[in-house]
Amino acid sequence: MRDSTDVFVIGGGPAGLAAAIAARQQGFRVIAADGAKPPIDKACGEVLMPDAIAAFESLGLAVPAADTSILSGVRFLSSGLSADAAFPSGRCGLSIRRTALHRFMIERATALGIDLLWQTAVTGITGGEIQLRGRKVRARWIVGADGANSRVRRWAHLDSYSRTGLRYAFRRHYRMRPWTDRMEIYWGKHSQGYATAVSSDEVCVAVASHDPELRLEESLFAFPELGARLRGVETSSAERGSVTANRKLHRVWRGNVVLIGDASGTVDAITGEGLGLSFSQAVVLADCLRSGNLDEYQAVHRRLAQRPLLMARMMLTLDGRPRFQQRTLQAFRKYPEVFRRLLALHIGSLSPFHLALDGFTLGWGLLTA
Repeated sequence: MRDSTDVFVIGGGPAGLAAAIAARQQGFRVIAADGAKPPIDKACGEVLMPDAIAAFESLGLAVPAADTSILSGVRFLSSGLSADAAFPSGRCGLSIRRTALHRFMIERATALGIDLLWQTAVTGITGGEIQLRGRKVRARWIVGADGANSRVRRWAHLDSYSRTGLRYAFRRHYRMRPWTDRMEIYWGKHSQGYATAVSSDEVCVAVASHDPELRLEESLFAFPELGARLRGVETSSAERGSVTANRKLHRVWRGNVVLIGDASGTVDAITGEGLGLSFSQAVVLADCLRSGNLDEYQAVHRRLAQRPLLMARMMLTLDGRPRFQQRTLQAFRKYPEVFRRLLALHIGSLSPFHLALDGFTLGWGLLTA
């Protein structure tokens, strides 16, 4: 391993690998370190929304069709009602097992000549030095990609943020043939369920709520239709849990230290935008490292998060309000164009300025539903 590098990435998950790949594509020498052994798994929705695909492909990433599932739209379900909308202009999303995505990203990073240090804990940073067990590495830039509980963020004194209430999510995979190419969101009284195909014979199911004790199996009672589909079906992964929230940092860089991915702020998992945000941030960050202008990264980072944060707040107004859920789905069924346009706004195909007209239509629909 070299004693110095241009960019040292702390964290080897998708955000860290994306940052390393984008920096290497700009000609930087790059080292990435992580204390875990790959492939690294994590409880997440395993979805790339249509707006994330361009950034994903710009990193030179491609996965075989057999390891992905095409997503054509979103379906809301609540107490026997459903509302359905396709992504606009024939656009599609992708879903892929987190472990498979990690393997493909490692292959891409290795092919580019990035030094990957697995099972290598970073114990601190001082100026331009990264402390590892038994040695130090000097770097021009240090990128913190070590997740929502980032130590790099604390070391760089960037741990000042605003945050909404925490929610708790649990995820498991089921060995079954998918019944839809939609990403399904099930609205219960105090929780949401999510079902997404991740391959031709596997479905990812997750649940999120404000109750840290609510596990996936118990929560299925709130979603009878989903529970019926899963009854007796073989599971293909262990249950994994994580915390989710909207978290916005006041700053994402200081000196030669810059943050990316969940270390730099989070959006609630209900948006499905976590991975996509990381990939978009990585592309922008690499350009800003090349120019040396991290103020620009701060500005673009803030803009990239605005729409997902807005959509998360909008969707979570339904949380814990069964009557409001019912009336909203009835309005979406009565005015399907409103749901389609809100989905277009969600993936960046429609300007927020259109929201006022759709808000009026939806409000009228709620009154008359």
